[in-house]
Amino acid sequence: MLRLTFRSMLVFVGLVALVTVPIARARSVTASIRITNNSSRTIRNVYLSHVDVDDWGNNQLGDSTIGAGQSFTISNLTWDQQQVKVIAEDQDGCFLSAVVPVEASAAWTITNETAADCGGSGGGR
Repeated sequence: MLRLTFRSMLVFVGLVALVTVPIARARSVTASIRITNNSSRTIRNVYLSHVDVDDWGNNQLGDSTIGAGQSFTISNLTWDQQQVKVIAEDQDGCFLSAVVPVEASAAWTITNETAADCGGSGGGR
């Protein structure tokens, strides 16, 4: 009888673990992302997307831009995954992107060497 009770307890603990792991992963994380523009471009728009899907949100800059040598911080970002894709659009309509971790204070630095998609297939928003 004791063996059956121990086995039942193991099954119960296993089921609880299976149920709570997806719930824990679904929690949102609040963080900030600092974007530093060390390029000669002017960044006019910044969008966020899940890493594996192009589900871009609204422009995070509003009416602002990130000029050469400037930085911009997206504060109080609430995200449901451990990473976020950050997409920047420059004054020529070229798109730059990076995947950054969602943590207390993540950062992305744009340089002149950062690869840009300036048209062609699949580059636009």
